[in-house]
Amino acid sequence: MPFTTPFADRLNNVETSAIRELFKLLGKPGIISFAGGFPDSNMFDVDGIREAVNAALTDNPGATLQYGATEGHPPLREQLAQFMASKGARGVAANDLIVTTGSQQALDLLGKTLISPGDKVIVEGPTFLATIQCFRLYGAELITVPVDGEGAQTDRLEALIAEHKPKFVYLIPTFGNPSGALTSLARRQAILQMAVKHDTLIVEDDPYGDLYFGDAPPPSLLALADSVPGARERLVHCGSLSKVLSPGLRVGWMVAPAELLAKATMCKQFSDAHTSTFAQATAEQYLKAGRMPGTLARVRQVYAERARAMCQALRRELGDAIEFVEPQGGLFVWARLTGAGGKVSDGAVFAKKAIEQGVAFVPGAPFYATQPEHATLRLSFATAPIDKIEEGIARLGRAL
Repeated sequence: MPFTTPFADRLNNVETSAIRELFKLLGKPGIISFAGGFPDSNMFDVDGIREAVNAALTDNPGATLQYGATEGHPPLREQLAQFMASKGARGVAANDLIVTTGSQQALDLLGKTLISPGDKVIVEGPTFLATIQCFRLYGAELITVPVDGEGAQTDRLEALIAEHKPKFVYLIPTFGNPSGALTSLARRQAILQMAVKHDTLIVEDDPYGDLYFGDAPPPSLLALADSVPGARERLVHCGSLSKVLSPGLRVGWMVAPAELLAKATMCKQFSDAHTSTFAQATAEQYLKAGRMPGTLARVRQVYAERARAMCQALRRELGDAIEFVEPQGGLFVWARLTGAGGKVSDGAVFAKKAIEQGVAFVPGAPFYATQPEHATLRLSFATAPIDKIEEGIARLGRAL
């Protein structure tokens, strides 16, 4: 007899991830994938992580293998506060943050603690697909602010805040997923000022900020917040070690006002009790050992070379049939098909033709909460070596 118990109504608001569905098509032998949003496993500092594991099991094996505080492993919280201070957020203390099971859990905790059905939330267009799904699961009405090469368009953002009075605004200011956009310093300051002016909570998601290719990006909203009186009390900052150390550790964190942090901690108790103490102790020992700067330097160099190779190949193989802004960091090239010369102009159609040629990417429409742009697509350069990037883009040229 088939399963007949009715599911929760909230599941009517979400669909299976288009990216996860695409991955089911990637079993074809010889396929080159630009679809994933993850770092290159060949770049993991395995020796450094092994040393961190050994140190954690040597220094305090009982605590490393035991249950821990929901807020997070205290020594790791101290290390994360120092890590953020090294990037300009010097006012953050260990008690100002909780450790989450990846920054994805931080988004879920925000949904649980802040969103009631029908609440309005402003997100970028495009934005992280899992954010759209997560906030919709809790019943949010999502409103889109457009993004250009300098990030969220702040004039439009302020108008939307004034009109809709959202529960909060969710932004990825530094090398956004999927846009790769880098919000300018002027816009960051404007965002903090409007947070105070309109008494609006801003959520800054920052998993990619350390992956810059040239000059360092402008300081995070968190680092800038103390320069705008009242902004810190209206800011949530989500960070992660997944893109820079190892996604398998599932270590992220959230900095938030004290009352919100307490509610999020309570909800986390219901979810997983605490993030893996073993993973937290490993991350703590790794940060304490001082290996992160060297790891980041290597990763930045490799990703910069791959991003440059992908952009050059796109110009060479697809010409005026595609347009994009060359990324200054992160993991992605965000592009738009122009349809020039009668070529394909729909990202989903192009994705199917590309699979037939043995190359995969993610069409852009699912990254929009409203008014999807069907000509867009996301290409990840992180996991493919340069020869595979050049071959894969050549296949894209043949798929047009």
